[in-house]
Amino acid sequence: MTKYENKDIVIPIDKDNISITFSKDKCVECGMCKNICCNEITVGKMYDLKQTNDDPVCINCGQCANICPVDAICERYHYKEVKEIIKKHEKIVIISTAPAVRVALTEEFENKIEFEEGKMVALLKELGANYVLDVTFGADMTIIEEAAELTKKLQEESNKLPQFTSCCPAWVKYVEIFYPEFIKNLSTTKSPIAMQGITVKNYFAQKMGINPKDILHVVIAPCTAKKYEINREEFVTNGLKDTDYVLTTRELIKLVQEENINFAELKDASFDSIMGKGSGAGLVFGASGGVAQAVLRTVYYNITNSNPPDNLINLVEVQGLKGVKEATVNIGDKSIKVCVIQGMSNAKRILDSMNENEHSNYDFIEVMACTGGCAGGGGQPKLPMLNAKESKQTRMNLLYENDSKMQNRFSYLNFEALRAYSDFYGEPLGEKAQKMLHTKYENKSYFLGK
Repeated sequence: MTKYENKDIVIPIDKDNISITFSKDKCVECGMCKNICCNEITVGKMYDLKQTNDDPVCINCGQCANICPVDAICERYHYKEVKEIIKKHEKIVIISTAPAVRVALTEEFENKIEFEEGKMVALLKELGANYVLDVTFGADMTIIEEAAELTKKLQEESNKLPQFTSCCPAWVKYVEIFYPEFIKNLSTTKSPIAMQGITVKNYFAQKMGINPKDILHVVIAPCTAKKYEINREEFVTNGLKDTDYVLTTRELIKLVQEENINFAELKDASFDSIMGKGSGAGLVFGASGGVAQAVLRTVYYNITNSNPPDNLINLVEVQGLKGVKEATVNIGDKSIKVCVIQGMSNAKRILDSMNENEHSNYDFIEVMACTGGCAGGGGQPKLPMLNAKESKQTRMNLLYENDSKMQNRFSYLNFEALRAYSDFYGEPLGEKAQKMLHTKYENKSYFLGK
């Protein structure tokens, strides 16, 4: 017997889910949540409530919330808590914002999809942030570490190839639960938000003379799974959470509306220094294919000691909304086969084939749970079904376009990230970097009750 009466129509959601909530009173039993969880994400059809002791399995991706037409399913709201803490003026408020947020805000406030960075920063200052930092900085740190990791494996011809990306927490949790045999293939590099958090409360705090206990670190993200990620025990340092709260793009919009801030009238502001500079490579983390391109730029530099050619900087084969994209790139004497996957149904297909000794010749695989990558994340503004695909593509294109306009497109040339290494972390993959910028994963197949 299950307490989830309508489980055949509505995807079961535990009342204690850290990322999303369900309101039975609002539900119209349209079945859209069940459909996306079972077919695009696949989680809904990969376990049995009888085996799990009536505990739903969830990877926290939030696509059910993103598609729900009546907000019966929505992210777990934390913005009111953040608002109250800010108003008490007892904490140094540091807000970091992820790349994909800046291609979604104008949808709500100006009824168009545009890249908007200056007003976004001004908005966060208006809401009470003492410092506004850029998660593209954290992305550049992730790239430097992940590329160093991949370079080492390629040179040693490691048996841990292919190397899977680890920046999408929904994907990481999916592997831990359903495919633990591939945990060894996950990059140990922390995600950009995880990198940002630990660096804010250690390096940034040290530089600014702030006690980490006095910091409220909030990340604005396009993702509901990040609410889960920041609560993993791996992302607690010296008894403090590296990031205190994650607010989705939709939560930020709600907060702005409640505070009656006129977005259109805001004047552009700039990110604060020390952790306010990101490269074009860090920016495209927000789009499917962006992580692969960013990492390969740095791998090329690591192997050849020179900047990559244009066709590698802009690797068009891995861009776009195709579920599985492939490319082969030549770097030095290495021929590297790359795969980019979006949507867990596509990931499942590739993982199953790898278990059957097919598709085993990849060297690097990027996986994002959400179609479009972070640009199509579960916490982004909802899109009308008729043009959802086109709108996600527009968001991605804007990230790529702004990457092409940036003076620096390489993580390894981000002077603020390099200064963090020289002043605090030491060498990539070094002892301190390994301890603070890398993590571990565990077999969570016990979630399935097997």
